[in-house]
Amino acid sequence: MSTRTLFLLPGDGIGPEAMAEVVKIIDHMNTDAGAGFVTDTGLVGGSAYDAHGAAISDADMAKAMAADAVLFGAVGGPKWDDVPYEARPEAGLLRLRKDMQLFANLRPAICYPALSAASSLKPELVEGLDILIVRELTGGVYFGEPKEIIDLGNGQKRGIDTQVYDTYEIERIAGVAFELARTRSNRVCSMEKRNVMKSGVLWNQVVTASHKEKYSDVQLDHMLADAGGMQLVRQPKQFDVIVTDNLFGDMLSDVASMLTGSLGMLPSASLGAPDETTGKRKAMYEPVHGSAPDIAGRGIANPIAMIASFAMCLRYSFNMIAEADRLEKAIANVLDQGIRTGDIMAPGARQVGTNEMGDAILAEFKALSA
Repeated sequence: MSTRTLFLLPGDGIGPEAMAEVVKIIDHMNTDAGAGFVTDTGLVGGSAYDAHGAAISDADMAKAMAADAVLFGAVGGPKWDDVPYEARPEAGLLRLRKDMQLFANLRPAICYPALSAASSLKPELVEGLDILIVRELTGGVYFGEPKEIIDLGNGQKRGIDTQVYDTYEIERIAGVAFELARTRSNRVCSMEKRNVMKSGVLWNQVVTASHKEKYSDVQLDHMLADAGGMQLVRQPKQFDVIVTDNLFGDMLSDVASMLTGSLGMLPSASLGAPDETTGKRKAMYEPVHGSAPDIAGRGIANPIAMIASFAMCLRYSFNMIAEADRLEKAIANVLDQGIRTGDIMAPGARQVGTNEMGDAILAEFKALSA
């Protein structure tokens, strides 16, 4: 069995607690199934700043680049509010995405039947929800230049951010969305603001051309991003795969997350382009939730998003489809048994802490693997 290298970056806040539950599963897969995972652990975010004066060190960045996949916890907290802007905890995450060229961010929004009552929407609107948002991650307004604040004098300043997209950036993210749709319900909705933004006009044109050229078997719809946000709340199950740019993807995926009942439930994957020789993609997997410093160290954080991120890692980086399916089924079964962390607690359920939730999912995963 060839080795599979994983670089773990637990980060700050609840990141290390959630990552510890994934390590239990990795250890089980190595011991009982000969999975061949080799892990190394580094620092990112505030913890890296405390140790190295940077949000991620060059040495840990090199390890991330060399690994088959990176598992990332969370970064940030009030402790680091006053560090220099370029060394802020989030800069570590942005550098990982940029240097690894992780242009495709996959954010599933799945509402487990056992949690449909926890959503802010009526249960019938969200039960069985299964949306995949494909967000372009390395272009757009977050990275466009110029990006600056100019002093105009007379007490006036001007903040400038630039929304920039090139054809190839749109083509490759659209390709990811269409290919993933073929493995699901074969429907893609592309969202932009072509009514007021030139980049939106180009986005619409390129997605349409890519669809016509290579993916005409997939159903394609277009929607203005603001209308898309409204429709996600009005009738979310109309969507299968949504593809959109960096800024709108950031906002729309957060809207979608709350349909599921808790931000603590959602995983994500960030993928690079396939290597021309090996076909392997650089990849990083992370929960959508933040570092939650208010509950860090108390053993009450929900580890499900971190565990589900590892399931995505099994699926997309290692093609371990059966194992990914079993791990996701284990999560669903534990929820069906009425086991809950505090953020998804419901009347009649049994509230547990981080470790107990991780142990319950591992036990169920073992049972399904027997």
